[in-house]
Amino acid sequence: MQHCVPRHAALLESQYRSLEEFILSTRKLLVLTGAGLSTESGIPDYRSEGVGLYDRTKHRPIQHMEFMTDFQARRRYWARNYIGFPIFISKVPNTAHTVLADMEKYKMVDWLVTQNVDRLHQKAGSTKVTELHGTTNIVTCQKCDYVTDRESFQKYIRERNKEFEADIINVTPDADAEIDVELIKKFNIPLCPDCGSDLLKPQVVFFGANVCKEKVQHCYDKLHDSDGILVAGSSLQVMSGYRFLLEANRTDKPTAILNIGPTRADHLADVRVSARCGEFFERFSELNL
Repeated sequence: MQHCVPRHAALLESQYRSLEEFILSTRKLLVLTGAGLSTESGIPDYRSEGVGLYDRTKHRPIQHMEFMTDFQARRRYWARNYIGFPIFISKVPNTAHTVLADMEKYKMVDWLVTQNVDRLHQKAGSTKVTELHGTTNIVTCQKCDYVTDRESFQKYIRERNKEFEADIINVTPDADAEIDVELIKKFNIPLCPDCGSDLLKPQVVFFGANVCKEKVQHCYDKLHDSDGILVAGSSLQVMSGYRFLLEANRTDKPTAILNIGPTRADHLADVRVSARCGEFFERFSELNL
């Protein structure tokens, strides 16, 4: 866990009290979570100093148009993802996930919007969840209506690549893994069992693509219906999440941010706590929710 969590200061008593009061005083709380919530489960993020993907390696996540237009890019993606997925799917919820699920059960969280694609919120028991960037757990064909779950798809890839093995050089976010580029040439790209196309894609919003308008509007509706928003574990560097903080500010919704290090929306927050998410939620759970 610790190798994925950036350096951070301990939670101050004054910080804990201010955020506890914010949560307890908000009747219909909307929670927005990001990669910083899952680093404590051993899933690295992109931007954290020292431990994030961008700081550890020159590798960058695949772009949507690259995936859609370049056969070799798709083969590289699926070869890496095939090797990385077993590690990704083995991760389990941490304290923050489980406490947020308990908060939903006790009606302290009205809705949760996550930028993560790991489904750890659902594993922890949360049910009122919008996956803003989709999920790695579903694979769809971009040419026909074929849909399958990711674990079944993993077995299908294995059948086409019985001899394919690779050592992991770096674990990266989103079920990806850095492997020897020469080995990728030996990988047989999966084909759609229904139409034969090689345009099979996880149900994830890749970089450079847009979140569907209906999902964005649903999140806006949940924000408008809420009494306040709590951001947990996100630097809000991408507009897909930051837009909801702008809207909260425009509509005078109370806002709290819990994240290690600065965020793009610090100037919009009524309560700002720089600390590890798990440390706060572990203590908050002692209220006997």
